[in-house]
Amino acid sequence: MSWFESFVLGLVQGLTEFLPISSSAHLRLTAAFAGWHDPGAAFTAITQIGTETAVLIYFRKDIARILSAWFRSLTVRAMRSDHDAQMGWLVIVGSIPIGVLGLTLKDQIEGPFRDLRLIATTLIVMGIVLGVADRLAARDETGGKHRVVKERKTLKDLGVKDGLIYGFCQAMALIPGVSRSGATISGGLLMGYTRESAARYSFLLAIPAVLASGAYELKDVGEGHVSWGPTIFATLVAFFVGYAVIAWFMKFITTKSFMPFVIYRILLGILIFALVWSGALSPHAGESAG
Repeated sequence: MSWFESFVLGLVQGLTEFLPISSSAHLRLTAAFAGWHDPGAAFTAITQIGTETAVLIYFRKDIARILSAWFRSLTVRAMRSDHDAQMGWLVIVGSIPIGVLGLTLKDQIEGPFRDLRLIATTLIVMGIVLGVADRLAARDETGGKHRVVKERKTLKDLGVKDGLIYGFCQAMALIPGVSRSGATISGGLLMGYTRESAARYSFLLAIPAVLASGAYELKDVGEGHVSWGPTIFATLVAFFVGYAVIAWFMKFITTKSFMPFVIYRILLGILIFALVWSGALSPHAGESAG
């Protein structure tokens, strides 16, 4: 992998990680469209450490408060009813599905799941799901003819059941094209949470999974065409770009609809199918050398 490739892929990772359009799919597609080798699941997981570091810094006050309350709840019984302490446990509970499925499906994640036809399918299907969830949220928030505004849930209403559902939604992102934020935000909206609450828990929930996945994949750096230097460089690029994107996105979702992302996902999925069916793009482009 050249330094230019690592810069572009780090830029793509930073731009797409927090948006509901799938960063892993865009890394795979960027390499395929450019005629480069597939960067692979290990490269993707490690560069996500960069964007997840941006989450740690952006939500540093929330994370510090949750960790402090959670640790105190281990020894102080009265703290166990504290919302922040409960959030700590709920992040742990929500991380279980992706941990179990990530290890179970490791071979599929690094192989069959990277087929461009599957990526196109998940882009379209999850785009439709996000669109439906967004419309339901908008209907509750604005009301309408013969309807009243319906109050949506916040993170104070989050329990173990919803935390596990969020966790299974996150686990779906093991398939490139689904999108970690897209799946968890869609799940949150369908369960009746506000946009801001769904996005906030989505980002907090990703921290253990992404950091653990990145650490696990460190052993594979240096194998094949991906070396340490370009990987670290791409991770740094992803961090700086990702921080800017998450700051923008958290402001965007408070007043805007997810429909632009829905339309983009569907159009991109259709484009991939068209290119594959016409023979202009192989569904396994770059895989043999990756």
